[in-house]
Amino acid sequence: VVDGVERFMNGFVAKHGNRLQKSKVDEITFKIGIGSEMKQRTHTLRLTASSMGGEYLKTTALFEKADPLTGAPVSWSDARSGTDSQLDDAMAGRMEVKRQIARAAGSTYAPEFLGMIKVELIKKWGEYRKAGGQRPVPTDLFSSVELVQDPEGELVESTRSPGENNVGVLAWRCTMATPEYPEGRDVVLIANDVTFQAGSFGVAEDIVFQKASEYARARGLPRIHIACNSGARVGLAEELKAYVKAKWTDSEDPSKGFDFLYLEEEDYNRFEDGTVVAREETVNGKKVFAIDSIIGEGLKSTAGGIGVENLQGSGLIAGETSRAYNEIFTLSYVTGRSVGIGAYLNRLGQRVIQMVNGPMILTGFGALNKLLGKKVYTSQDQLGGPQVMVPNGVTHKLVQSDQDGVSAILDWLAFTPKTASDSPPLLDPTDPPERDVTFVPSKTPYDPRHMLAGTTTPEGEKLTGFFDEGSFQECLDGWGRSVVTGRAKLGGIPMGVIAVETRNVDRRVPADPANPASQEVLEPQAGQVWFPDSAHKTAAAIRDFNRGENLPLMIFANWRGFSGGTRDMYNEVLKFGAQIVDALVEYKHPVFVYIPPGGELRGGSWVVIDPAINPAQMEMYADVESRGGILEPAGIVEVKFRAPQQKELMHRLDPELQRLDALLEGSASSEVGKGDAEEDVEAQIRAREEKLAPLYTQIACEFADLHDRAGRMEAKGVIRKGLEWRRAREYFYWRVRRRLIEQDAVRRLQEVDTAISVEDARSTVASWAAEEDDKAAVAALEAVDIDAKVEAARIEALKRKVREVYEQLPEAERASALP
Repeated sequence: VVDGVERFMNGFVAKHGNRLQKSKVDEITFKIGIGSEMKQRTHTLRLTASSMGGEYLKTTALFEKADPLTGAPVSWSDARSGTDSQLDDAMAGRMEVKRQIARAAGSTYAPEFLGMIKVELIKKWGEYRKAGGQRPVPTDLFSSVELVQDPEGELVESTRSPGENNVGVLAWRCTMATPEYPEGRDVVLIANDVTFQAGSFGVAEDIVFQKASEYARARGLPRIHIACNSGARVGLAEELKAYVKAKWTDSEDPSKGFDFLYLEEEDYNRFEDGTVVAREETVNGKKVFAIDSIIGEGLKSTAGGIGVENLQGSGLIAGETSRAYNEIFTLSYVTGRSVGIGAYLNRLGQRVIQMVNGPMILTGFGALNKLLGKKVYTSQDQLGGPQVMVPNGVTHKLVQSDQDGVSAILDWLAFTPKTASDSPPLLDPTDPPERDVTFVPSKTPYDPRHMLAGTTTPEGEKLTGFFDEGSFQECLDGWGRSVVTGRAKLGGIPMGVIAVETRNVDRRVPADPANPASQEVLEPQAGQVWFPDSAHKTAAAIRDFNRGENLPLMIFANWRGFSGGTRDMYNEVLKFGAQIVDALVEYKHPVFVYIPPGGELRGGSWVVIDPAINPAQMEMYADVESRGGILEPAGIVEVKFRAPQQKELMHRLDPELQRLDALLEGSASSEVGKGDAEEDVEAQIRAREEKLAPLYTQIACEFADLHDRAGRMEAKGVIRKGLEWRRAREYFYWRVRRRLIEQDAVRRLQEVDTAISVEDARSTVASWAAEEDDKAAVAALEAVDIDAKVEAARIEALKRKVREVYEQLPEAERASALP
């Protein structure tokens, strides 16, 4: 009964989480009387979902006993174990204060995010089962252990109650059972406690943050940062304020200024050595200590750092976050606000989810107004709100509430491997890989999201996309809008996705309130063209997919080239285009470039994604209805099939021109001078040529177009194969599966034998399944005992090392080395 009622309560919270959070519901309690009509009520089951203990709507079940006379509850016991329990009103009051502080900052009290994760896990499992998933829901969906510093400064596991921290950064190792990892996966969660000194970063906070991040890196675990802070902590030596005095230049006229600040001898002796650096001076005949600098050593007000020491700590965690992005999966969720170093940490971790009321700023708007000497800015949102951070590419995804933010975190983790060295998580496909793709891209502009995710026509017809239904999740949608990036699943396989916007879009550049002369600018951007922002977006997305996510990448290539006008060259389109190459060179996972039907890949846009950039990982394919070449047919005709050559073709193919040519030739061979008849024939020829010119321009373009077809691409070896769009989904499903199995086997071989090269490891794995067909190769590889093969390779590598060491021994010592 207790389990069933708890499941009901958890389901209710999961279903209505957003409404409960918006309504600021902190506790839900209902009681069920247990008894019979004969004996009446014997027990009361008290079920509570409460945030009063510091976790978000945590469910507890108690048996409650009432006073037989008054009916008031007098004692409680745990519904499962039967042990006595109490309602902690004191803790509830303390948590309520912290909760109100966090809400005033526009956020949620940090420990409550743990409960919100559990609530969202319940919801994700419900969605998975509803979609047809067969994996059973685990009993324990979520657990966490706090990471705190021990007296030696190292992080250790702790089970202390929420609110007992004396540092404004909290860290947990969370274990969550997801549909991708029902056995459980670990992540490191780092959160600013905005209720502790406004979430500012002091030395102690920097150390906890850095050690928690190092903890994640050492284990290859995803690192999630919940950012709600006020930047580096700033302060003054408050204890000195009551004692400091000024040596006036003219004691009779203070307006003339002062010479120095000082402490009288008695006051100087109040403080420990290291509080100030001072020199002896005389003021009014008395010995005083002129202050050269204030250190603040030993003062309570400076205990957590107040200045440059905090900036040094900010540098420490900035460098740590940059290293973490290169080694593991990093993700920041911005809620409430994130200031100064807090904003930099979000950017250094690269992947950012921003709550609509969570600005990222370097300096507050009030300070900027003082700097400018007038009231220019009226809110933090003008500096770092979504209207700034979404279009500039800092924010990857925008959410409306903290509950939505937690949901977005779990959605992202669904594409992320357990550790940085693992392959992405695979789910059994709920959308059959062998089904046809019924949405067909055309040469006319269309929404590329329909190609990826499918759509429903105005007539109600459902058209399926390339990826699994409902799996495509777009990111960076407000930046570089001529390119679409995101993540999706192909038969349950997580993949990074890059596609091309074929429609015209606008880039909005806002006016700067600090410059009265500035105006908002709308820059039109053509479809199928890389601009500076979309080229930068492409390179950034490739780096994200590669680092920590380990995703195979699908690029639907449909670019006519780069925008090379003066403005775009000035805005560094060349630099960002080169960064696409840089990102692909270092890509360590399979990359598939596919020119879709009706698509084309031209000139420089082909160059920056050609498989020759990284032949070990990249493959290129083209649809049978796609095109590829240096110039478009109309362009190459202007250079290589000009009007004179087109006229030659007319005269060779057109019967009427052939007849007129014969008449002209006959008249030219006669001895009679050029007469009216000959001029008339020439006029007829010119008229015929003008009439046929449009047709033969089309013929010339068709001739040029025949050089750009998939057949020539395949014959020249620049693509691996020409494909038919309708069946491309199934082809790539088996191709990706094969590549991932092979890649994992290669990685394992190199782990046990550091001397083996990538090429040799690939050759070894290829010998296990020589089938050309990918589906057959997958079946063959899955039939191989890869564990045994890897173990055999490990033993062989050990033997080789032993032989090498043995042979390095002097001849006389070799016998003694043997047992």
